[in-house]
Amino acid sequence: MKNNVKLKGKQKLLFRYSLYLGFLLIGVDVASYFLDYRVGLILSFYALVYFTIVLIMMRNSKTLIMNELISFATEYGQIQRTLLRQLELPYALLDENGRVIWSNEEFENTVHKEQGFNKSITSIFPSVTRERLPGETDVTETECEVEFEGHNFVAKMKKISLKDMSRGSELIDLSEYEGYLVAFYLFDETALKIALQEVDDQSVAVGLLYLDNYEEALESVEEVRRSLLIALIDRKINKYIAGLDGICKKLEKDKYLIILRKKAISQLKEAKFDLLEDVKTVNIGNEMAVTISIGIGIGGLTYAQNYEFARNAIDLALGRGGDQAVIKTMENITYYGGKSQQVEKSTRVKARVKAHALKEIITAKDQVFIMGHRLGDVDSFGASIGIYRIAKTLDREAHIVLNDVSTSLQPLVDLFMDNPDYEPNMILNSQQALDMVGSNAVLIIVDVNKPSITECPELLHFCKSVVVLDHHRQGSEVIENATLSYIEAYASSACEMVAEILQYTLDNIHICSEEADCLYSGIMIDTNNFMTKTGVRTFEAAAFLRRNGADVTRVRKLFREGAAEYKAKADAVSQAEIYRTYYAISTCTGEDINSPTVVGAQAANELLNIKGIKASFVLTDYAGKIFISARSIDDVNVQVIMEKLGGGGHMNVAGCQMEGTSLIEAIGAVKRTIDTMIEDGELD
Repeated sequence: MKNNVKLKGKQKLLFRYSLYLGFLLIGVDVASYFLDYRVGLILSFYALVYFTIVLIMMRNSKTLIMNELISFATEYGQIQRTLLRQLELPYALLDENGRVIWSNEEFENTVHKEQGFNKSITSIFPSVTRERLPGETDVTETECEVEFEGHNFVAKMKKISLKDMSRGSELIDLSEYEGYLVAFYLFDETALKIALQEVDDQSVAVGLLYLDNYEEALESVEEVRRSLLIALIDRKINKYIAGLDGICKKLEKDKYLIILRKKAISQLKEAKFDLLEDVKTVNIGNEMAVTISIGIGIGGLTYAQNYEFARNAIDLALGRGGDQAVIKTMENITYYGGKSQQVEKSTRVKARVKAHALKEIITAKDQVFIMGHRLGDVDSFGASIGIYRIAKTLDREAHIVLNDVSTSLQPLVDLFMDNPDYEPNMILNSQQALDMVGSNAVLIIVDVNKPSITECPELLHFCKSVVVLDHHRQGSEVIENATLSYIEAYASSACEMVAEILQYTLDNIHICSEEADCLYSGIMIDTNNFMTKTGVRTFEAAAFLRRNGADVTRVRKLFREGAAEYKAKADAVSQAEIYRTYYAISTCTGEDINSPTVVGAQAANELLNIKGIKASFVLTDYAGKIFISARSIDDVNVQVIMEKLGGGGHMNVAGCQMEGTSLIEAIGAVKRTIDTMIEDGELD
């Protein structure tokens, strides 16, 4: 029924204009009869002819117009197909499995495929797997970055439901069909990425460079040659920075400010900060090689923020013992170097200053809470006892937070339990400490600087004042906003640091024999009977404790081993695997002993007595975790190895804890870490 075709909108209005003009003509015709009937008759004739023509046109033109519209629509569809084929944006249609079923010319030219390419999109872009396509889930659009022949693209994929496309169709019903297509668009962002990278490379990086042992190095050379040594070091540093197109400004005698482009940092990373080793080559007869520490801040929103990052980075480098570079960004911290032992400072000025500051903090508080690391050892407990004595001498309420007491620690704890000279609540568990802490309390943390492994991490949030005393090198996780932080990586133990502080806090401070024994025990255990990491100040601290009542024989009796512990240690040594010539790896079974982790640490020390061994690793499966004790003499930095496994420590004494893994998997992780570091040149 072609005659049933009706016009709508502007087309209908256009035809009605002709009728409206006809009615106007009738009005004129009627008026003309009043003037002259002959004129009226003539106009009536022409009005009749007009209406006849209009009606005929309205009747016949509808079909003609519809035919023209149909013809135009057909041509318009062809135009659309042509435009899609010639669209300058790479575009393709994929089926549910990611197979290309149609593509335009730009897509074919971009990926160098001919028309009719009917294979999976994954064959062109391996990263665009079926899992990345918008599928049967509610996700209708996805995107990902792809690379093809050196060009960087953003691939956007949109799900097209065939059910929605079939609505209103009189040819097919897809109301219950769940099939779909995927529209695949490619946006070339190569030029944009290059431009952004160039802008990023030109951004400013701020660095601080400190000479670690400036005074000690000068003292080791003749006075007349000291100026030459300084000049050679200055020349070496300035020439190196100038080679990176940077600026180096000397701030103090042993401190430099460095300004570099971010691009230069990549060069430093590739060279693994060889400036650290270059400076060591400066030698004009000085007995001690000069070492440097570098802290670099990049990625900040402002220059001031980058400088703050650099300050944090240099503090980390110095806290970790110096002779290393630290890069700090908004997201992470990266370490380089750290192969040298930190030089022991002969002066005690810093210890005296920190002791006076600690005294002022304790005096201003009502309560003092002291805690070490989780699964406390002799060093952390001994240091806690020393701080407890300072607090009690200053007439302050003091408590030591200690949860689990190991077998090795039990003899020391027994010295204070049921002792009438000490308060019953001297030692508290975490919950008791949280219940007792007041608003005017100070928390003193010893032998640890990582908040997550402290005895009671929650206590950090209850105490506004926090003091950190530790001898471990700092890692990326640190206790922030500490009122006082005293971290000395050269110290043998926390007990050594506390023993020095005791001498400067108060004149003629009285230390009980039990307290002296605890502090002496901490030094003795951490130095392996004064054989490792022992300096002049270590012996001076031990002499101070000996004068105050520490008894060597009594301490030795406290730490005699049982037969089971001795056998477990011997088994760990005898079963050790020599890996890659220089590394001893063994395990310690803790079935019949109370403190397997302590035995594991002792076994690691014993393995270093094997000729040719540079580092030892003993793994212990205890309390659902794998404990790794790492030891070295001087050639290998085991702290860096343990940091890669989530732990830390000192250059020669370090460890880590691994959860959710088996003993065999942990051994494999240690071996892989050693392999990687050897390949990267971090280990010989």
